[in-house]
Amino acid sequence: MTETATPSPAPPAPAPGPAPKRSGGLLRSSAIFSGLTLVSRVMGLVRDLVVTARLGASATIAADAYYTALAFPNLFRRIFAEGAFAAAFVPAYSRRLAGEGEADADRFAADALATVAVATVAVMLVAQLAMPWLMYVINPGYADEPEKFRLAWMLTQVTMPYLPCMAIAALFSGVLNARGKFIVSAAYPTVLNLVMLAVVLPQTDPVRAAWWASAGVVIAGIGQAGICWWGARRSGARLRLVRPRLTPEMKALVTLAVPAAIANSATQINIFISGILASQIAGMRVWMNVADRLYQLPMSLVGVAIGVALLPRLSQALQRDDHDDAQAAMDQGIVFALALSLPAAAALMALPVYLIDGLFTRDQFTAVDAAATGQLLFHYGWGVPAFVLLRILQPAFFARQDTRTPMRFSLISVGVNIVLGIALFYAIGFQGVAIATSVAAWISVLQMWVALTRRGDWRPSPQTASRIVRIALASAALGGALFAANLFRAEIEAAVGAVAPFGVKEISIVLVCSAGLALYPALLFAFGGLTPAEAKAALRRRRGDPPAAPADLS
Repeated sequence: MTETATPSPAPPAPAPGPAPKRSGGLLRSSAIFSGLTLVSRVMGLVRDLVVTARLGASATIAADAYYTALAFPNLFRRIFAEGAFAAAFVPAYSRRLAGEGEADADRFAADALATVAVATVAVMLVAQLAMPWLMYVINPGYADEPEKFRLAWMLTQVTMPYLPCMAIAALFSGVLNARGKFIVSAAYPTVLNLVMLAVVLPQTDPVRAAWWASAGVVIAGIGQAGICWWGARRSGARLRLVRPRLTPEMKALVTLAVPAAIANSATQINIFISGILASQIAGMRVWMNVADRLYQLPMSLVGVAIGVALLPRLSQALQRDDHDDAQAAMDQGIVFALALSLPAAAALMALPVYLIDGLFTRDQFTAVDAAATGQLLFHYGWGVPAFVLLRILQPAFFARQDTRTPMRFSLISVGVNIVLGIALFYAIGFQGVAIATSVAAWISVLQMWVALTRRGDWRPSPQTASRIVRIALASAALGGALFAANLFRAEIEAAVGAVAPFGVKEISIVLVCSAGLALYPALLFAFGGLTPAEAKAALRRRRGDPPAAPADLS
């Protein structure tokens, strides 16, 4: 039986005061976040198309070295910056904002900023100094290739300053989210894509391109932190520079943040562990990153977007003892998360090689690389709903200041991934790492779902359960249609080639995906998973919500 975790120490509850205003509708806020995230992700796809074309995959040393350099600071960013502060900082800041006012909330945020900046700079310096030795742990498979090994640790030293930049950006982004401002939070990742395109496009030599790409990561990180600071100031936040102080509030925040960081980053830790195995196969790091670009898209557009909007709403609902609103928010979040992630999973499983070959195969990225990446993408595909649900279920714990229960589940997930990943890697090959990651994610989802039900914090209503079944049926029908398109790929490309002088495979996959996007809403409405009126109502502002300010760029 899952035990009810004792919440970690938290800052004192705010003094009684007027009930805070409700933030904008959950789905409306998520739609804003998702729309801007989609722009960033499309640009990220373009960036990866350019990077893979310039650096290649299995045929060069530059690609594996570069993606290693990108993976290490990204792991720490997701553990210490985004994961921890989304889960621990936002509820604490939201409570102070609602109960004590802006001045007290901003003082708390300033102390948190000083703490996280010092901590991440220290991690950065230690990692940079120890990187030549750490690389033997991170990528043991590179040890037999001295040139690749040396390039990998040198590029990782270059990219490590991205960590403190992202920690600062994540904190200011949390301030914005707590204030109901999601535009900058969703838009600032675009800076990385713009900078990377600018520095990589002119390069022709793979190694030189890897150096420029690594430098571009740091340049972009500085820009992203600056934009988030600007957005927070425009929203009314006034954070002064202060020296780090381990106050009781900061001790409570750290106590909450450490378990939250582990809980929120289980998927990323699992992917990082898979990368250690990947170092033993030339090009596999690139295959994993290309697959990551596609299967992480629904997690960013759906899971992160709804999770970001859900956490402040749940925190405020629980503070008001409004359990009906908390239940409604969770039901709504789960239904819409599955309505968008299940069809994405169906598409990735039905068209894995078609997608990769149509989008990425060119220049240094070969058809062999596309076939291998497609095999990984298929197995990551059936894990997509789990990756998304983790982002929806975790806020139900975090809003109650319970970060230890999801941490415990995440540690179990990591353990499963390590044991299963190693076993499958040596038993069936590189596909085993993707299978292990997806299995571990589903185990975490099952544990969280059962724990919330047993504790009485949330259980899906009968209507929600019925919707989930109907959404699954609509997604299965979509998967069947896309699988049929995959079987007739040669005929589709022949028809496109008859009217298009170039870009046949690219145009054909865009047409197939567009047809799937057009078909799915009809299937969803036909099976009763969602009605058009409900879709429109979910995105409208709820009665009593404060008016939104779409022109406000904060």
